[in-house]
Amino acid sequence: MPIITSLFNAFNAPRIKRIEYFKNHPLEVQERVLFKLLDMASNTVQGKKYGYREIRSIESFQERVPLVSYEDLLPEIGKLRHGATDLLWPGEVKWFAKSSGTTSTKSKFISVTREALRGCHYRGIKDLLAIYSRNFPENRLFYGRALTLGGSHKINPEGNHALSGDLSAILLENAPRISGFWKSPDKSTALVDDFERKLELITSKAVGQNITSMSGVPSWYLTLIKYVLKFTGKKDLSDVWPNLEVFFHGGISFVPYRDIYKSLIGSDKMKYMETYNASEGFFGIQDDLDDSAMLLMLDNGVFYEFIPADRADDPDVAAVSLRDVVPGVNYSVVITTDSGLWRYKIGDTIVFTSTDPYKFRISGRVKQYINAFGEEVIVDNADRAIKAASEATGATVTEYTAGPVYMEIDSRGGHEWIIEFEREPDSLENFAEVLDGTLKEVNSDYEAKRYKDINLVKPLIRVAPGGTFNRWMKSRDKLGGQNKVPRLANNRDYLESLIRFL
Repeated sequence: MPIITSLFNAFNAPRIKRIEYFKNHPLEVQERVLFKLLDMASNTVQGKKYGYREIRSIESFQERVPLVSYEDLLPEIGKLRHGATDLLWPGEVKWFAKSSGTTSTKSKFISVTREALRGCHYRGIKDLLAIYSRNFPENRLFYGRALTLGGSHKINPEGNHALSGDLSAILLENAPRISGFWKSPDKSTALVDDFERKLELITSKAVGQNITSMSGVPSWYLTLIKYVLKFTGKKDLSDVWPNLEVFFHGGISFVPYRDIYKSLIGSDKMKYMETYNASEGFFGIQDDLDDSAMLLMLDNGVFYEFIPADRADDPDVAAVSLRDVVPGVNYSVVITTDSGLWRYKIGDTIVFTSTDPYKFRISGRVKQYINAFGEEVIVDNADRAIKAASEATGATVTEYTAGPVYMEIDSRGGHEWIIEFEREPDSLENFAEVLDGTLKEVNSDYEAKRYKDINLVKPLIRVAPGGTFNRWMKSRDKLGGQNKVPRLANNRDYLESLIRFL
């Protein structure tokens, strides 16, 4: 075992034991997290309003404290960004992670407290590295640099006190100085505002470095990898960085990208490890590369609840804690955190694959689905269908989005897919057939609506020229960073906007 790796593993041995402990005692650990949060916030405005000191059980907590969405928190967020203290969490909140907005706001500003930075976000990063190093003790991760591709906008002052920016920029601003020895690019390059300019700078600096790991959103990294290969004239990335051994990815499903990454990186030794790291917290880590599910991190300042996704907007629905979740059910995630988010509906959906330990797959977003005809297609269904169709036809998909084709007097309904290929299928008709057939296999509601074309006809596939999605995202000021191409929508807004770029 390499000496640096050996020392790192020895240092992290106590943490690995604590991870094993919460895997074996999940309910106990989660209850302890909740009551620690309640105790710390008992003297805040929120804590006094709902009597945190009097809460003695999870059931009491759920009865007293209401479920909230971002829109519900807007008044408090506004006050916090202008310096109000002790509202939702003790003290003043200095940092706000800026992420994609909701139907009523262009951007969301998620509070990030000192406690959340240390105990959740940075702990999650450390846990990721500890788990990876434990699983691969011969790794040489720390003998080179970690390449990161983060947000494409600067930290900007908001009001009199708060600062807002992409989560990756906030983490970079607050990271220990020593971490700079292992990171690439340097801080000034990482915070460059223009994504296309950032690609140039990262490439010019990183191609001469010993890069051993990458971390970021798969779609934007694909753009960087292509840029690096064009810049160097190399056939694959292993020729540029021969010691590259792992890609820590998150933000969107890796399923549609896996084949193209294998092709562009060109190394059988390359590993791909998924994380669930959102602006609101670091929630999950793929701890076994033979299992695509992620381990739910239970002791990092987050208390979890879940609502059946098909009732996410029902005001009368009751959220359940880990004790009552069922594998295979699509749940909307509710979190209570040490950033002052209390029973907050994050908007993501997951499906548990196991409850011993608690492991899950991200299935999509509450607002990203197609249900114009009762078919209830979610992002996880779409990703599986894209993967199956690609494998069957030799295709490689770069990006895609889909939405409904509404019924008219003389036509039936359907779905329209706009797909950008790195390598086009040998038969577009066969691609559509396999995509349609896979959706029927994984979604019984879709299968029922497709029966004899009574309600839905076969999917319509539009092929987008290379670079279409990047041009579209740039026009929406969403190029780079943690911005993601919306996969599904229950209306035609994205489709009609994107069609103009075809």
